[in-house]
Amino acid sequence: MKVVLQRVSKASVKIDDQVKGAINKGYVLLVGVADGDEQADIDYLVRKIHNLRIFEDESGRMNRSIEDVSGAILSISQFTLFADTKKGNRPSFTKAGAPEFATVMYNQFNATLRESGLQVETGEFGADMQVSLTNDGPVTILFDTKSAQ
Repeated sequence: MKVVLQRVSKASVKIDDQVKGAINKGYVLLVGVADGDEQADIDYLVRKIHNLRIFEDESGRMNRSIEDVSGAILSISQFTLFADTKKGNRPSFTKAGAPEFATVMYNQFNATLRESGLQVETGEFGADMQVSLTNDGPVTILFDTKSAQ
């Protein structure tokens, strides 16, 4: 699995001009699933995301977690994180998980985040979404469970 985490002061996602999810302070997560990903990948990511200390404390140091600041998550499915651009000018997405599998994994990822005590808003898997965000910092962190092993 791959996740692009962006620290935000606010974010929202619209589908067909209707707001599907919105948060204030927290993270926007762009989530990509590959075939072969498993619950261990989800558990690793949830643990890292939950405990990541990238919000400033009273001294201005990145030392507070999303839970410490009562933040929320906007989770967006993003198969294009697995784009292969080695050949030609049109990316290949063959490394992305099959939609049936990726949907289950994405939903399980969000459920596991919620079970950890975090507020999670989502887009809709496979939908054409318009994501708006105000990046805070900016702070952007990349996670790749296959690189973490």
